[in-house]
Amino acid sequence: MNTANRKRLPGTQLDFFDTRAAVDAIQPGAYDTLPYTSRVLAENLVRRCDPVTLVASLKQIIERKRELDFPWFPARVVCHDILGQTALVDLAGLRDAIAAQGGDPALVNPVVPTQLVVDHSLAVECGGFDPDAFAKNRAIEDRRNEDRFDFINWTKRAFKNVDVIPPGNGILHQINLERMSPVVQVKDGVAFPDTLVGTDSHTPMVDALGVIAIGVGGLEAESVMLGRASYMRLPDIVGVELTGKPAEGITATDVVLSLTEFLRKEKVVGAYLEFYGAGTASLTLGDRATIANMAPEFGATAAMFYIDEQTIKYLKLTGRDDELVKLVETYAKETGLWADSLKHAEYERVLRFDLSTVVRTLAGPSNPHRRLPVSELASRGISGKVENEPGLMPDGAVIIAAITSCTNTNNPRNMIAAGLLARNANRRGLTRKPWAKTSLAPGSKAVTLYLEEAGLLPELEQLGFGVVAYACTSCNGMSGALDPVIQKEVVERDLYATAVLSGNRNFDGRIHPYAKQAFLASPPLVVAYAIAGTIRFDIEKDVLGVDADGHAVTLKDIWPTDAEIDAIVASSVKPEQFRKVYEPMFAVSVDTGEPANPLYDWREMSTYIRRPPYWEGALAGERTLSGMRPLAVLGDNITTDHLSPSNAILPDSASGEYLAKMGLPEEDFNSYATHRGDHLTAQRATFANPTLKNEMVVEDGKVKAGSLARIEPDGKVTRMWEAIETYMERKQPLIVIAGADYGQGSSRDWAAKGVRLAGAEAIVAEGFERIHRTNLVGMGVLPLEFKPGVNRLTLSIDGTETFDVIGERKPRADLTLVIHRKNGERVDVPVTCRLDTAEEVSIYEAGGVLQRFAQDFLESSKAAA
Repeated sequence: MNTANRKRLPGTQLDFFDTRAAVDAIQPGAYDTLPYTSRVLAENLVRRCDPVTLVASLKQIIERKRELDFPWFPARVVCHDILGQTALVDLAGLRDAIAAQGGDPALVNPVVPTQLVVDHSLAVECGGFDPDAFAKNRAIEDRRNEDRFDFINWTKRAFKNVDVIPPGNGILHQINLERMSPVVQVKDGVAFPDTLVGTDSHTPMVDALGVIAIGVGGLEAESVMLGRASYMRLPDIVGVELTGKPAEGITATDVVLSLTEFLRKEKVVGAYLEFYGAGTASLTLGDRATIANMAPEFGATAAMFYIDEQTIKYLKLTGRDDELVKLVETYAKETGLWADSLKHAEYERVLRFDLSTVVRTLAGPSNPHRRLPVSELASRGISGKVENEPGLMPDGAVIIAAITSCTNTNNPRNMIAAGLLARNANRRGLTRKPWAKTSLAPGSKAVTLYLEEAGLLPELEQLGFGVVAYACTSCNGMSGALDPVIQKEVVERDLYATAVLSGNRNFDGRIHPYAKQAFLASPPLVVAYAIAGTIRFDIEKDVLGVDADGHAVTLKDIWPTDAEIDAIVASSVKPEQFRKVYEPMFAVSVDTGEPANPLYDWREMSTYIRRPPYWEGALAGERTLSGMRPLAVLGDNITTDHLSPSNAILPDSASGEYLAKMGLPEEDFNSYATHRGDHLTAQRATFANPTLKNEMVVEDGKVKAGSLARIEPDGKVTRMWEAIETYMERKQPLIVIAGADYGQGSSRDWAAKGVRLAGAEAIVAEGFERIHRTNLVGMGVLPLEFKPGVNRLTLSIDGTETFDVIGERKPRADLTLVIHRKNGERVDVPVTCRLDTAEEVSIYEAGGVLQRFAQDFLESSKAAA
């Protein structure tokens, strides 16, 4: 640790590092010109780097140059059980590999504190209209995930620096916001900013507290866990000035869905956003967290808010210790991280957004950045005449209505608004439609406590929105099974069935296999659509029902006022509720059990946990980058849900057929996400999304949707998995060709692992989302980017070609993609190597993150011996 520039925090016995002095020593007055994120990055470097690295890195930050990369050392890693578990499975496999080479497996441990929250395992099999839904769903979760939970329990005792929050307690990001992040860390009498990476793209939610937190793939998280720096180039730091104030009745959800459309259009992929301006002051911390949570939907790496009175108010509201609250305020003011100190920050690029222009909004279908003002549903062909044939569901039926996801359940105003709307609806005699599977899955138990305090939980329960879980549910595709009668009607009538949820993702096929499309909405709007029962409904104007006096009831009749919402929040949301939830959750306990064996006892027949194969055969060797055949030729906006879906596994899928052969009953197939610790199940999910459009598969002149591929040179069209099996048997190297924004969505490492196990050596696209690109590098897959104006269409790529890549692989070097056409023609295409840093080149050349660490570990062990 670099101990220079220490300074005493006034009124405390704590030191902090005088980053201002370090920066200004390099260039006088430079510190005051740095934006907030740059200051915190500088603080992190001052605390951790040796003097030579420190000077070089600070110069880069000051000069705003991105040609060179510098190390970032996050203070901690946070994981949910899907990616966190697979990361720990990889580390367990790494221990096996090192033991096989004569190394000591017990020495392989996270060296950075790693917090694992089990929150992505529960499916809503029982809806919120069942009073015992929570207990039933938890029992099913424990039964289905016994193998996974056995492994997670082993990790608690086998690895150092791993802390596990068991299932049934809430969602990682909300727990992180409400308790785990201290904003300012203290270690060995030294105070420094909290910084973290998380194995979920929505980790930036805690940026609302002024904490630099970014989402990374599981592979990059593994690297950080094992003590390697996260190398980065200084990103674009974009100022987002918020002006105005939301109008009456406009929720934070409406704001963030509008911002998502705006920021996607402004192309902020990979940028660090800093929100500021007069409009920011009107946003509660919960509102800010709702915005920061959706940073990956903007395409941004981070979505920062400054530390101000709202931050301090929130820390007090959520029951933080008085000493910590005082420290955060003092530290921020002394180090220049308080809002007043940042008034004159300068940005290379500034975007301006007027909050007063926001209207009541949905997002969809299919993409969170496709804003859909509810007043425009009719003009866009969404709403229309509601068919109410007796005994039948209408077209556009809302079969899933879910208040879920940390995006919205973190925000007391949103949750209180939903409760008040439910109360008003109940008073007017409105009910949910019987085909709407309703659910309430808060990200924290504190939500239940303040809804009970306000007398609103019974109102929600009356409409079918009882608590089904404290977990990430429908937003992650864990909506559970439909009533068989409803499912039968959806299938037989080929209904346009939909889902409405208060989440952050609505990609095709994600929310439920039988919901053809999904729409994002605020929690009160979710309740309203459960009453309406169909998306083919003008929610602003159409009649929701008739009350006991014969009066028609519309949305405006039951929508609560802002003043009423704020009054209930003020009287019902209390610090003691958060203390009651979190103090026992994080109570220090001493494990007196026997130390675990450093090597995991793999269960041979498990379909959840299996020793990973990344040190075996071709995966541990060289990639040829020659003679590659396309596995798929794809368009724009390919998401990680296309590459590796997370929703329920259907029996006629490749994974479903495999699970059946393994003796698993269909009712326990669970989701693709829960099986990612077993590569034999997970690799069968590669490109398994039924909405995938592989341009190599054309029928009647149109690209046919489905998990389909065309085996070359045979020309045979098959299911994707059969094509992958064929190519694996032939030991045929593969390539994927794609359009713009490749890899949007969740930070799932299996979107990269799946294509690597299939034999893909390179991906060529018009552009990559940041997290997926790093996952590809971490798996030893080469990301290549077409030059502007060049793409699969201008090159007339049809999938009959073979491809080579030639040139020296250096950070962002120009390489050549050689296309060999079927007629013998050769075309040389310049492409950009998207290995962005020297560290990424090193990882790629080793074969991936795990191979790189294994080589370094064994070399250092030999040197020590």
